[in-house]
Amino acid sequence: MSDKNIRNFSIIAHIDHGKSTLSDRLIQVCGMVTDREFKDQLLDNMDIERERGITIKSQTICLPYKAKDGKTYFLNLIDTPGHVDFSYEVSRALASCEGALLLIDAAQGVEAQTLANLYLAMDNDLEIIPVINKIDLPSADPDAVAMQIEDDLGLEGEHIQRCSAKTGEGIEDILEAIVNFLPPPEGDPNAPLQALIFDANYDPFRGTVISCRIINGRVKAGDTIFFMANKATYKVDEVGLFGLTRKPQKELRAGQVGYILAGIKTVTDTKPGDTITLKDAPAAAPLPGFKEIQQVVFSSLYPISTDDYENLAAAMDKLTLNDASLTFQKDSSSALGFGFRCGFLGLLHLEVVQERLEREFDIPLILTVPSVSYHFYLEDGSMKEVDNPAYFPDPSTISRTEEPFIKATIHIPERYMGAVMTLCMERRGENTHYHYPMPGRIEFTCELPLAEVIYDFYDKLKSITQGYGSFDYALIDYRKSELVKLDILVNGEKVDALSQLVHRNNARERGLHACERLKEEIPRQMFKIAIQGAIGGTIISRTTIAALRKDVTAKCYGGDISRKRKLLEKQKAGKKRMKTVGNVDIPQKAFLAVLKSEKK
Repeated sequence: MSDKNIRNFSIIAHIDHGKSTLSDRLIQVCGMVTDREFKDQLLDNMDIERERGITIKSQTICLPYKAKDGKTYFLNLIDTPGHVDFSYEVSRALASCEGALLLIDAAQGVEAQTLANLYLAMDNDLEIIPVINKIDLPSADPDAVAMQIEDDLGLEGEHIQRCSAKTGEGIEDILEAIVNFLPPPEGDPNAPLQALIFDANYDPFRGTVISCRIINGRVKAGDTIFFMANKATYKVDEVGLFGLTRKPQKELRAGQVGYILAGIKTVTDTKPGDTITLKDAPAAAPLPGFKEIQQVVFSSLYPISTDDYENLAAAMDKLTLNDASLTFQKDSSSALGFGFRCGFLGLLHLEVVQERLEREFDIPLILTVPSVSYHFYLEDGSMKEVDNPAYFPDPSTISRTEEPFIKATIHIPERYMGAVMTLCMERRGENTHYHYPMPGRIEFTCELPLAEVIYDFYDKLKSITQGYGSFDYALIDYRKSELVKLDILVNGEKVDALSQLVHRNNARERGLHACERLKEEIPRQMFKIAIQGAIGGTIISRTTIAALRKDVTAKCYGGDISRKRKLLEKQKAGKKRMKTVGNVDIPQKAFLAVLKSEKK
């Protein structure tokens, strides 16, 4: 296989612009799958991806394509996610490519994540082929979108390809454009080995499967490889290319994208961005890796059964191998026991991690209320970064507090403008702006506190726009805010797992919501249970769970009234004594109920 016949490319786009469908069609046209074996979302191999109709993990496949010039080319396709929460997956995939297909919906045009991914591709000096997809839609206007690509994105009109990934129209032209416009990889197969790890996953039978791009040199089974970041050495068992299944090869050489199996059982030895070289003939310097990602949403995960803690620890290790943007550290709670404090790129990322842990590793979990990272400036001049309510500083030492703000971009049909603007104002939105990218659709931008978005903003937006609203955001800065710690007390006892940091104006509303939700979920006892929301020593909300009343006078019929009164007084004294020593068990579903916004 000559380097000149290899093309490494990625498909990048906004959410729902048809990346996975185009990947399916390219795989079909290249003959990698028969019509009988074909299924939608071929590269999306997680159940959660198929159910939600989104791509979460970048996936790689090598497509053999016989071009019109008679030569056979090997096209390494890396399909990427579109959602902003998985942009780190995109950045790692692009580091392994020379070119990218920038996919744009013929009906919706250029959108927020289209621009974000274009800038990522430009940062990596990639050759870009714009592709207008969904030209078969009745509302498609490919000519207007082509003008938008030239005017707004500054890309050349002559390279624009038009296709319908659904019907297969224009797919051959895209393959020819990949062969003719995208450059072949550069690299010296005779130089010392330099392979960039851009992903990895864990196979219970073979150990860690490393996905890598060979920049220079070559690697084959039997070689002893050396990880330049953590100095670990392993003997290679197998190398190969990615098809719909793994395809072993004699060797991988400069320019190729493939996998390496080396019996790596220690999950922590493999880090995306690390450089692999040969122990006997090492490279002079490692490749520049990936920049560290900044988490924006934090939550603690606890196993429902304390016996699952060790399993959860092992599962977190394996998941971070496959998802480099997830961070975690040990945490503990008096109510929930031992768990992990985790950092996520967004709320969808949090939901996906929770579902993957429950499905792939069979560990039922409890989450604490999601939080963001706040800045607390103290009287002594120092600054403390807090993402966990447990570390809230003493209020008397705080000089001022700051919270992160985002620039939210919302695409909606025109008729929902009023409802969306009201929602943003309720969430302390400011600097609102809107314009019409095309007739009937509005692009609405607004600056919002990130804490207001992670709670239930996306659910509300989908509800008021009947599913037509798309939402994207980018962090902009930290701004002065008035933050307080809201504690929840059950029967006078503080439940640390339900504590949250909130803006003072929203504290009472959040406290009432938590109290009402807990009242519905906590079973009644033989004594009254007070559920209270408190800021410091001030109670700001309360509900009471009424006591169960056992009918102790059921057997007393007839006779003197004093007999009944005596039994009732005895019961009253018993309840009072029970209240002083009684503990309230809070069921797991009560913790989850507090996270949900409203009754559906």
